Amino acid sequence: MRILIVDDEPAMHDSYRRSFAGTRSSGGEALDAMAAELFGNDALGDESLAGPAANAARASAFALTYCDQGLDAVAAVERALAEGAPFAVAFIDVRMPPGIDGRETARRIRALDPEINLVIVTGFSDFSPIEISKVAGPADKIFYIAKPFEVAEILQTATALAQRWQNDRDLAAARDLLAAQVLQLEEQAAELAANESRAIHLAMHDSLTDAPNRLAFLRALAARTRSEGLFATVMIDLDRFKLVNDTLGHLAGDALIREICVILNRSTPDGALVARLGGDEFGILFDTSSEAAAVMACELIIAACSVTLQVFGNSVQGGASAGVVVTAGARAGTVTGGSDPVDVIRRSDLALNDAKRGGRGIVRLFDESMDEGIRFRRRVEGGLSQAITRGELSLAYQPIVSRDAIEVVGFEALVRWNTSEYGLMSPATFIPIAEESNLIHELGDWVLHEALDVLKQWPGQYVSVNFSPRQFRRHNFVGHIMKSVQRAGIAPARLQIEITETAIFDDAERAAETLYKLRQMGFRIALDDFGTGYSSLYNIRKFALDCLKIDKSFIDGMGRERESAAIVHSIIHLGRALGLGVIAEGVETEAQVQALRLAGASHLQGYYFSRPVGAADALAMAQGRTLSGKDDVSTEDPATRQTFGLRS
Repeated sequence: MRILIVDDEPAMHDSYRRSFAGTRSSGGEALDAMAAELFGNDALGDESLAGPAANAARASAFALTYCDQGLDAVAAVERALAEGAPFAVAFIDVRMPPGIDGRETARRIRALDPEINLVIVTGFSDFSPIEISKVAGPADKIFYIAKPFEVAEILQTATALAQRWQNDRDLAAARDLLAAQVLQLEEQAAELAANESRAIHLAMHDSLTDAPNRLAFLRALAARTRSEGLFATVMIDLDRFKLVNDTLGHLAGDALIREICVILNRSTPDGALVARLGGDEFGILFDTSSEAAAVMACELIIAACSVTLQVFGNSVQGGASAGVVVTAGARAGTVTGGSDPVDVIRRSDLALNDAKRGGRGIVRLFDESMDEGIRFRRRVEGGLSQAITRGELSLAYQPIVSRDAIEVVGFEALVRWNTSEYGLMSPATFIPIAEESNLIHELGDWVLHEALDVLKQWPGQYVSVNFSPRQFRRHNFVGHIMKSVQRAGIAPARLQIEITETAIFDDAERAAETLYKLRQMGFRIALDDFGTGYSSLYNIRKFALDCLKIDKSFIDGMGRERESAAIVHSIIHLGRALGLGVIAEGVETEAQVQALRLAGASHLQGYYFSRPVGAADALAMAQGRTLSGKDDVSTEDPATRQTFGLRS
């Protein structure tokens, strides 16, 4: 550490030399203790050194520079800074005739070096400390010692201030380093944000026209369906585009696509979204006041496309056809066919196909007569509303058996509808239609009542009933289920509630609370079709469950795909690790039984054991408990393990 001594008296220089030579006064030990308490032992050096040895060790750490006048001291500070070896502390006498006084010396030194610690040494002064601080501050870097001073006083002050000076430099360096690192991180974050923005733009935009692509259009449409008010979804297809590609080449076709995209953006209503969906197909989304207004807007768009364009020096006649469907957002209710985004696009595509069948340059508004599927749904919906009163519904029961003893422990209740118009209809057909309307509640209540009524006759098995997402989100769902089992005189533990991830994913917090209440009341909870949803691991951790049901598609694929076998194996081990039962659905062969038992599935269900049966046959199975001929399955066939990729 470099120390600057500024005093015009040679005797004072000798006093400083003695001070830094290590001579101690009677108060030295007290000052040592005080410095150690204030600044730590590092300020005093090695604790093993004591007395004169400690003093000498401290003194040897300083390099002293002596000046007789203030101007010499200012010059010395300037040189030290230029050499990169600044002074840590300067001891300055106040009166130093005939040159500048200590106050002016301190001011000039401070102006050169803001970091140096100044010690004003004087017996009396023409200046008050406040006056000196004003010109040589800040106050925390200027100190005072009165003459005559103690030798140890000088050394202790120099030690403490030098250590403080070093600490300030280290802290400043650390701050500079931190600031540089923060700046670097900010630059990296900005670069990452820019890269992310570019990646998102590329993912959501068409590379040829830079218009939004199909993904962006679907997202915008999905968002629009959740808002109020009417909106139009338009599918546009270019007329004679294949002829341009075949005669002028694909580059000309690309140029035509770009020209038409510019025309569409220029001719659509304010706020419209124009997207290139692929090939020569465009999608347009805009708000409208009515179907008539939407058709008028589309006719203006088609008219704008019907112009002669110059493409690579060739005249090309532009033209397009359009199909439009007008839909109301979910909050305002729905019109024609509902507001599911995929269905909206399907219906606008149907309208476009009708327009192209009618010729060129035509706009067609979607009509239900274009969609046999809608007509079929309307007939099914009408028939389903009468099915209960007509006695067309029934329940079938498929046994669920334990892995080891092949004992019937429960049944899954499956609804059947024998229609007068179509005969026996698959639940996969009519359940989604019921789900789209409030019929699902009436149907679900009938299924639950019927299943509980049959359950009363069984000796102890449980019944597993499927509940749709709309049922699960029903107001007071828990109270409704509890009232149903109480009315039937059934213990809650004998009813297993089967739900899918779809039922709980939309509102996870509410779903978690509902499932917790059901479990607290004693109901069994099964997560159906596990493995088909992307949120499975999150759901299994968050929600109160009793068992997982492996989807039939994975069981079917076990013998053909190692991936399916690996998924089944992983689900089983995951369930076992979390203390959950695992039911394998769709078991149809003995080989599947062997593989699933080896993997550790707790329960099995499928045609191998029994097809769904009526209430009378289910009662007989429940009373017999064990399925005849199904209790001799070997678990030790190594060929089975190798074939299906499962490991015991």
